[in-house]
Amino acid sequence: MFRRRFLLLFTCFAILFACDSLQAKKKPPLHPINLNTATSEQLQEVPGIGPATADKILKMRKSYGAFKSVDDLRAIKGIGPKRLEKMRKYLTVAKPSTKADAKTSAKTPPAASKPPP
Repeated sequence: MFRRRFLLLFTCFAILFACDSLQAKKKPPLHPINLNTATSEQLQEVPGIGPATADKILKMRKSYGAFKSVDDLRAIKGIGPKRLEKMRKYLTVAKPSTKADAKTSAKTPPAASKPPP
């Protein structure tokens, strides 16, 4: 009887451990995530970024504006040089497109080509 309970308990722990290890290994994103436009869910696709870190990134972006470099993440508590290097290849920084930029570029006429002399 004791042996049967022990075996059952051991099996349960083994299953729980296997589930945790599978959950911890997430697939990295196929394309780099833009820090200036990403949602919390998109940031969490990056290995090394969980819900808490994603929230810190979004708060920093809201408080200080657009990121100029991936290195700006070093200002966030908990992101050190080693962690940043593991995340770097999955992140990018591009200017967030605004509606004003789209309107301006739409109103700008294309450059007229001059006829040859």
